[in-house]
Formats: sequence, structure tokens, C-alpha cells
Amino acid sequence: MKFAIPAFVLLLGALVGSTLSYGKPEYTKKEKKACTYCHVSAKSKELNDAGKYYKEHDHSLEGYQPK
Repeated sequence: MKFAIPAFVLLLGALVGSTLSYGKPEYTKKEKKACTYCHVSAKSKELNDAGKYYKEHDHSLEGYQPK
């Protein structure tokens, strides 16, 4: 029992951490763009100009002109 509770807490933390996601694979399939097209890096939720445009225009890149 001494190790069961910490093991359970670690397992629960890993489970919750692995299910949280900021990006959606549907967006990459829909737009046919890599994650880094809209995000600063692949593992970041921070958006670049394209990502901000996508968010502000109802999840569409239609009309976006890259700089």
C-alpha cells in the first residue's frame, strides 16, 4: 500500500497529461499543412501569423497571404 498510492498518482498524471492536446490532427488533414505552418514550433501552442489568422477566421486559411 505504501507504493500503491504514489504509483496511482503518477499513473493518473501520465494519463491526464497524455490526453491533453492543443493541436488537432483534423486541422492538418483539412488544410494539408504541417503543424509548424500555424505554430511557432511543433510542440508549442503559441501561434504565428498564419495560426492567428486561422483562429480569427473560423478555422480557415482562405484568403491568407503569407508574408
